[in-house]
Amino acid sequence: MFGYSPQKAANAYSKMDMETGVLVADPHKLILMLFDGAIVAIINGTAQLQSGKIPEKTKSIAHAIAIVEHGLRASLNKEVGGQLAQNLNELYSYMVRQLMAANVENDLGKLNEVKKLLGDLRGAWEQIAPARQAGQESNAQPAGKSDPPRDALAPRKSGYISV
Repeated sequence: MFGYSPQKAANAYSKMDMETGVLVADPHKLILMLFDGAIVAIINGTAQLQSGKIPEKTKSIAHAIAIVEHGLRASLNKEVGGQLAQNLNELYSYMVRQLMAANVENDLGKLNEVKKLLGDLRGAWEQIAPARQAGQESNAQPAGKSDPPRDALAPRKSGYISV
């Protein structure tokens, strides 16, 4: 009834590791994690489609759609982001439509197209991280002056110690 299962233990460890990563990630890293999650879901869906595992394929593609729609698209700030945010919003909407069509039509081409688009966006997003961090460092004021602005969304240090 309560037997040990290596697979269940591995899944629990993997889930805990991912959840810990989310808790300590800065907003920029969270977006990278969303890109990664959507890409992995599409890769899984592609493999499942090719092996004829249709219910699993459907679940994986639905997961990718949820990440794009409720993660990436929902994170856009259209008031601050202007035209770029609007363009990304339209691109994410297109991706969701393509994923839905790929799911219904079992279309590997559409899955690969969305995976490539997400990969390209992920690469661009990853490239702006060093520039953003360098920009923050150059804006830091010398000692004795007031502290530089703090990112309100940055994770806070916790007293939690992992064992």
